[in-house]
Amino acid sequence: MHALRIARSLGLVSWCIGAGALRNAVWDHLHGYSAPSRLADIDLAYFAPENLTQQHDDALLAALQSMAPDLPWEVTNQAAVHLWFGSHFGHDVAPLRSLAEAIATWPEYATAVGVYLDYANRLRIIAPHGLQDLLQMRIRHNPVRASAETYRQRTLQKRYQERWPDVVVDPAPSTPPTP
Repeated sequence: MHALRIARSLGLVSWCIGAGALRNAVWDHLHGYSAPSRLADIDLAYFAPENLTQQHDDALLAALQSMAPDLPWEVTNQAAVHLWFGSHFGHDVAPLRSLAEAIATWPEYATAVGVYLDYANRLRIIAPHGLQDLLQMRIRHNPVRASAETYRQRTLQKRYQERWPDVVVDPAPSTPPTP
């Protein structure tokens, strides 16, 4: 809640905290952990097609770090992902039209979920693929933008089953043979 209140104070029109920070909180709770898992980062995703500069992300990150220097913030304008995705992942992608469309492309269905705090202090959930995988602690490949190899690498790196023994990780899909 602390992170959500801080993120809300930025006054962004379309934003959420999502991916690993949300997944970890849910799975820690479902496993009965009394202390939260260590976070690599807190992903603040937002959608602002009117300002696609890295400087805008950097300014938001600096503001978050000044308000909560103890939190590992990461900031990404989802409207700008198409500008750097190809050089980072090896294939170009089309521009996105909304935050929900962006979340729908995140690599696993269980992490393709975001939450934000509205000005009436209500939690709002953005879950284009639903909450079933998150709540059932299941990791499945979302093929919209992540390759099978990226999925394989992520599941090895994240060590889901070591951290949360009840998690089920579906194997990466096989790559079809080239004709």
